Amino acid sequence: MEWSGIILKMCLYILIASLNPGGRLKTTLESVFSQDYQEYKIIIKDGGSKDNSIEELKNSGFLQGHDNVQILVKPDKSIYDGMNQAVEYMMTDLSEEKGAYCIFLNCGDEFHDSSVLSRVSTYLKEYDQPHIFYGDQYNLIQKSIVSSAPVINEFALFRNVPCHQVCFYSTQLFKNRAYKPEYTVRADYEHFLYSFYEQNAVCEHMDIVICNYEGGGYSETAENRKKSALQHREITDKYMGDQAARYRRIMLLTLAPVRTKLAESPAFSRAYNGLKSAIYKVKR
Repeated sequence: MEWSGIILKMCLYILIASLNPGGRLKTTLESVFSQDYQEYKIIIKDGGSKDNSIEELKNSGFLQGHDNVQILVKPDKSIYDGMNQAVEYMMTDLSEEKGAYCIFLNCGDEFHDSSVLSRVSTYLKEYDQPHIFYGDQYNLIQKSIVSSAPVINEFALFRNVPCHQVCFYSTQLFKNRAYKPEYTVRADYEHFLYSFYEQNAVCEHMDIVICNYEGGGYSETAENRKKSALQHREITDKYMGDQAARYRRIMLLTLAPVRTKLAESPAFSRAYNGLKSAIYKVKR
């Protein structure tokens, strides 16, 4: 399949890292293909799958008529290394074009409905200052909408940032560097803070449910949750200095660990996320 390299006006890149995805990659692609906005390119960066998923995808005819899909098969060391390789290819294809955005999807993630990209496209314009437009997610495990913070300030950054599956990044934000793979479960968080503090990115919320988030993945194992906490401390200390310690005290005083358990509990998550969404709507 030939890759044209032609840059569309306000092109959107959809970057997907995969490794032995089974049918989950096809699920994600079907979600993208169903969009009523078609000004996008898809870059699939596969780390060398052994489950024949890539071969089946190429040989089944599923990609027929989708010349805007590029599959790169190359070994990588981690999911973030794979994402970086996709970014590298994107930046080469992009050249000096400023009016482009990208979103990272994991295999199994789906856009919430067929009009997501058309609604998002009304926000995606060329700006002198790089932007991160972000929306909300639907968590398939919790069966509820998880709203993102309506305003990104330093405390919101400390608590957490919107997951990359709901973020549309100016590609300018990856011109100097992409992710730091040494942050094995927090590289996307680190890059968000890097974009905010060092690249002066403007963060704007869109009242759109972007994706159905599969959850239960790599970063959510017990071992990686511990790594996540340690990496979060290191990253926030780096970018926020002494303020990070103050925010940690606030989180403890406001019972953040208890609220996290409520948000993740099958019994309470829908009510908790519904209440949070209502509070965010008032703030907006």
